[in-house]
Amino acid sequence: MAKVYFYYSAMNAGKSTVLIQTSYNYHERGMRTLVFAPAIDDRAGVGKVRSRIGLEAAAEVLGSTDDLFARVEAEHANDPVACVLIDEVQFLSPAQVDQATDIADRLEIPVLCYGLRTDFQGRLFPGSAALLAVADDLIELKTMCHCGRKATMNLRVGPDGKGLREGAQIEIGGNERYVPMCRRHYKEALASD
Repeated sequence: MAKVYFYYSAMNAGKSTVLIQTSYNYHERGMRTLVFAPAIDDRAGVGKVRSRIGLEAAAEVLGSTDDLFARVEAEHANDPVACVLIDEVQFLSPAQVDQATDIADRLEIPVLCYGLRTDFQGRLFPGSAALLAVADDLIELKTMCHCGRKATMNLRVGPDGKGLREGAQIEIGGNERYVPMCRRHYKEALASD
């Protein structure tokens, strides 16, 4: 029985690195994977997943209204797919998460999802909330705060480097905009501003 896996963490835990390595492992054994990346996050370029350490893989672009199940079903009918991997799953809609479960349940293809659990205000993204509710396996990838403790929060910083409390839930950025922190230091960073 195929499963839906949700690999989640704060920023900079290596989610994209793990996705790329997993896809490579399948390919090395002669199995085909489909890698998806949401269209909204084009930091690596359109149709690419790139890790901070420089690994890169081609990806299918997934629009916010695309039917993930229909796309995978068509690809699988043409050439069997062994695994579906999705980067930045926090940007998926709840409907697309439901489609991911159909891929596992009806097509019997494992779906490995990688993304943030919460936004810069500590609130669940819709895609992450849906995955927390329906994924078969939840796997936390760990990164650390500057103090050495496990980072669970994503502090959004302004041009001055100070933490931001307000703003749109989705603002694409990397190390220049977000800092992974433990809850204590996250709260302290926001209190000091």
